[in-house]
Amino acid sequence: MTGPEPDRRIRVATASDATTVATLLDDFNREFDTPTPGVEILAARLRRTLAGGDLVALLGGDPATGVAILSFRPAVWADGPVALLEELYVRPALRGRRIGHALLEAACDLARTRGAEELQINVDGEDTDARRFYEAHDFRHTEPEAAEPMYFYYRELTGPTV
Repeated sequence: MTGPEPDRRIRVATASDATTVATLLDDFNREFDTPTPGVEILAARLRRTLAGGDLVALLGGDPATGVAILSFRPAVWADGPVALLEELYVRPALRGRRIGHALLEAACDLARTRGAEELQINVDGEDTDARRFYEAHDFRHTEPEAAEPMYFYYRELTGPTV
């Protein structure tokens, strides 16, 4: 990659950054043909949730070229919260320039600071680039001493019941 070095400074987004965060998230979903409610709806949700502290957005660069979204919830098996990396996105033109690395390290540092013992990430099985990225940063899909991979299950609650 050529060109000037990108800005890798990371900062915690505030509710006033909601439109910036929403734009990056909307771009992320559109890049991968994933449904998105659009920037306006995402920004409204982010204004509300970023103010509460259970959801944190990290912005990389100035102007922002990447985003990481973390959520924190109480845990029963640990004294600290469970930290989940909900999203990590870097604009395509700047990938491979260590912005994602900086965002991921900042996410790990923030989770540690808030008392989390681990950072969880859900990755689609066919997303080999993301899997390779996280595995290169010491994330794994098996628990220590286990041979079988872990799975993530979900169920939509807005449709018909079973």
